[in-house]
Amino acid sequence: AYVYPRATKHIKEMVALVKKLLKKDYAYKAEDDSIYYDISKFKDYGKLSKIKLKNLKSVSKVCTDEYTKEQAHDFALWKAWTPKDKKVFWKTEIGKGRPGWHLECSVMSMKYLGKTFDIHTGGVDLIFPHHENEIAQAEAATGKQFVKYWLHNEWLLVEGKKMSKSLGNFYTLRDLLEKGYDPLAIRYVLLSTHYRTKLNFTFKELDSAKNIIERFQEFMLRLKKYKGKKHNKKINTLIKKAKKDFEKHMNNDLNISPALAAVFNFIKKVNKLITDKKISTKDAKQAYTQMLKFDKVLGLKLKSVKQKKKLSKKHKELIKEREKLRKQRKWKQADKIREQLKKEGIVLEDADGKTKWRRVK
Repeated sequence: AYVYPRATKHIKEMVALVKKLLKKDYAYKAEDDSIYYDISKFKDYGKLSKIKLKNLKSVSKVCTDEYTKEQAHDFALWKAWTPKDKKVFWKTEIGKGRPGWHLECSVMSMKYLGKTFDIHTGGVDLIFPHHENEIAQAEAATGKQFVKYWLHNEWLLVEGKKMSKSLGNFYTLRDLLEKGYDPLAIRYVLLSTHYRTKLNFTFKELDSAKNIIERFQEFMLRLKKYKGKKHNKKINTLIKKAKKDFEKHMNNDLNISPALAAVFNFIKKVNKLITDKKISTKDAKQAYTQMLKFDKVLGLKLKSVKQKKKLSKKHKELIKEREKLRKQRKWKQADKIREQLKKEGIVLEDADGKTKWRRVK
């Protein structure tokens, strides 16, 4: 991103939009001095969330920012100050108060992206009322289409359940990093499921992702080190097909699974050619360049892959001692060694009965 706008720095623009909606008769001031958007005046209200105003029993006002489709009401553009708000208010032409949640997003996105822009993203929980109300505000004010394409991602589950502190399965990125997980493995888990499919985050998947990242990295190092003389026309065919398949699937609503399959198939076939010594150094460089092009989309930092430095004798002995303690079920002593190694820049990861190590800064 190039701009990180703050709602509190755009009150002037929000007031201007509310005044415009009042002037065009899409908004009105209520008895409590709050200003509401009249959803009955916007004929396309509900086009994103597929609700029909005529099926609603009645339309009244709602001051809260979140509510269900069955509770569709005129929503607050500007909330008049009440004692509960304490020091949270702005004195403006339209009164003393604060903006509604929906107003903020319409104003800031139009300021930096224009009255009409291509892509708006968000979670499925934001379709209604937030995004529906953004559309109503923006299009009523400008008379133009607000967004061309809406991309809504599905829920994130953890071990098959909704992430919740009460269930003890609530993890932040910082938590996972502190547990020693590779940030690239975390990224891979998150990107490897289609955005409109629920993602079931499990630690088993995270361990598998680490192995996949290593497979990518080992392939890049193999291409870098490879030396050969005989050019093989097959490499051009493989690159062309992999590129075509990857782009075809990514252009189909970001269909990531078959796109990744195209990359894995490419790696498998090029690895076979390297093993059989059937390509040249130049061919390997072409394959390497194509992998970097894939990585512009995937973001797995393949360009920065380096040969792993060998462990010192001291660190090897500590890892060996830790393994011995683990077999003896002396977990506290084993954890002390793990923490010691972590302080010295070496993170240990236990998975599938094996212990792997990696360096961290």
